[in-house]
Amino acid sequence: MRSFLFRLIGILEIAGGLYGAAGALRRLLLMGSTYDALHALLALIAFGFVLVAGVLLVEGSERGVAFSRVAQLLQLPLLATPVFSYALHAGGFLNLYTTLHLARPWLDWSFGTQGFVLAIAGPSVSRVGVNLLALVSWLVLKLR
Repeated sequence: MRSFLFRLIGILEIAGGLYGAAGALRRLLLMGSTYDALHALLALIAFGFVLVAGVLLVEGSERGVAFSRVAQLLQLPLLATPVFSYALHAGGFLNLYTTLHLARPWLDWSFGTQGFVLAIAGPSVSRVGVNLLALVSWLVLKLR
């Protein structure tokens, strides 16, 4: 069972990392502003790391387990405030979040996707949450 779950996590990391890195590379090659290029470069680094972690995990490497734990921790927080925003998902997400002004929980999910948000500014309505898929994956990777 452990091997099956590790392979499933690795496959999601490979798919999301490859898809995200390809999109970031496309944005990086476009002649845009310096801010857009920096954002695309950071996304390329993040998705490249997730891709490498997934490949190593599928190979059964102990380094792959360690890298995948870090990759899942990077995907864990969801933060969107008017001052700072951050979110990352590769392969899929199951987000549990709340808007700060309503304090009502929301659940959102998608598989076969990737996304990267890193901004100094954000939406007017603040949201905080957690990627439950990343949390469960991190817990599974902690199992020995």
